[in-house]
Amino acid sequence: MDLKRVVVTGIGALTPLGNSVSEYWHGLIHGVSGANPITLFDASKFKTRFACELKNFEPTDFLDRKESRKIDRFTQTALVCSDEAVKNAGISKETVNPDRVGVIFSSGIGGLITFQQEVTEFAKGDGTPRFNPFFIPKMILDIAAGQISMRHGFRGPNYAVVSACASSTHAIMDAFNLIRLGKADIILAGGSESVIKEAGVGGFNAMKALSERNDDPQTASRPFDKDRDGFVIGEGAGMLVMESLEHAIARGANIVCEIAGAGATADAHHITAPHPEGLGAKNVMFATLEDAGMKPEDIDYINVHGTSTPLGDISEVKAIQAVFGDHAYNLNISSTKSMTGHLLGAAGVIEAIACVLAVKNDIVPPTINHFTDDEGLDPKLNFTFWKAQKRTVRAALSNTFGFGGHNASVIIKKYSV
Repeated sequence: MDLKRVVVTGIGALTPLGNSVSEYWHGLIHGVSGANPITLFDASKFKTRFACELKNFEPTDFLDRKESRKIDRFTQTALVCSDEAVKNAGISKETVNPDRVGVIFSSGIGGLITFQQEVTEFAKGDGTPRFNPFFIPKMILDIAAGQISMRHGFRGPNYAVVSACASSTHAIMDAFNLIRLGKADIILAGGSESVIKEAGVGGFNAMKALSERNDDPQTASRPFDKDRDGFVIGEGAGMLVMESLEHAIARGANIVCEIAGAGATADAHHITAPHPEGLGAKNVMFATLEDAGMKPEDIDYINVHGTSTPLGDISEVKAIQAVFGDHAYNLNISSTKSMTGHLLGAAGVIEAIACVLAVKNDIVPPTINHFTDDEGLDPKLNFTFWKAQKRTVRAALSNTFGFGGHNASVIIKKYSV
């Protein structure tokens, strides 16, 4: 069958670098770190006392106070992000067929803040069950997709995808496939996460996953640096408004770029550690290129998963070299997690947005916080250290990998008739 082409017509972003797409992009290309001491709870006794929190974000600036109390912070950010994306795309339930507009919106963990608060309050009591009636609806991670659809009146396919840190890339992939199969005209795809709370930070600390560079938080996220010691946890949300090309043209939409292909694989190796040779990462990049009908030489930029963990960074680079061969030396590679931190279930979409903007503006955002070369990494590769680089970006590949061995990638390319 003939598959429909899929384009991006709107973007929304709420990140540690800013509360809009423009603020996010400005922070990226200027190499700004979003890391600071934690303010969302007292972290003084924790091994890690910093994170990439949202800045100056007050939900009631955007949402009704009464309604905002009924939803977890991860859903609050999702709704705010959706407002920007929908406005950016120029759509509403009055201007498009709402039955043909879907929402596939993900989270890696969901309402952890709500869960912690409710269980803590119960544990303080005498055993009498006194739970908030919104406890379950606030906590379940599919509720963000549902709330977005209710806010905007869109009645098409609606669900969440869960694959840890690959979640929102899988959401983009599902949206891409449903649209090109003709199951929807438009899908709002993305993800949100907000777990900077005792349970979230403490849990990742117990796994020894987080950086403990408390003396200098802004340089703590160090992808590809010899002295990297773990990732920096972040929070936020991102959304792409994805649309069939024919529908976008018919309504005179502003087409930002095209989604060329997507892929998904599993490591089948370990619950948290990547395959040492990057087997799953290699397979997912091959699968994504094949899905797009593209060759390795067609890619100019890779936004890597690049979490700043000792094992992950090396295995991903091995996979890139296996897939791209000599062309790897012509690529720009960067990890925007060096600036945003790791947004877990929202990481994939905000990094896909970085690729969208790189393709649109022909600028590659940098990898900051590089101080010491890692002898395990090929020094001839261009990791775009410290400064953004101008170059023609015909197509960009975004990689995301999640605990459990979940891998997902998407290719974003310039739109042409």
